[in-house]
Amino acid sequence: MHIPITVISERNRVFRQRVDVDGLEALYADVPPIVGGDGSAPDPHDYFDIALGTCKAITVQMYAKRKAWPLEGVTVTVQRDDSQEKKGVYKLTVVLALHGIDDPAQRARLEEISHRCPIQRLMTVSTVEIATLLV
Repeated sequence: MHIPITVISERNRVFRQRVDVDGLEALYADVPPIVGGDGSAPDPHDYFDIALGTCKAITVQMYAKRKAWPLEGVTVTVQRDDSQEKKGVYKLTVVLALHGIDDPAQRARLEEISHRCPIQRLMTVSTVEIATLLV
């Protein structure tokens, strides 16, 4: 089991939340002004999308390092289309830029590996069970 993530409402802000993760520098979440927030931090959907982008980048980097391939860096752009979210469809388009890798076979393999990142599997093939307890 992992150390829990704690989310605490900031008393002086309408919807802004402070997120504490295992003693790391605090993160913040908010919602856009159009829904009553300050827009002062990424919203929960942003963090969902961020999780996918960062996981893909890390997965690709780890694989390239293990293979001693000349990967200098990765840029991942995640574009959200949530226009049909209320109908149960949430679309993410991921653009993966591999810096320092010119070999087409290596590039193709790294793209394939990016689809195996743990967060993509959570989002696409796992059953996620959520238990909410009131204290």
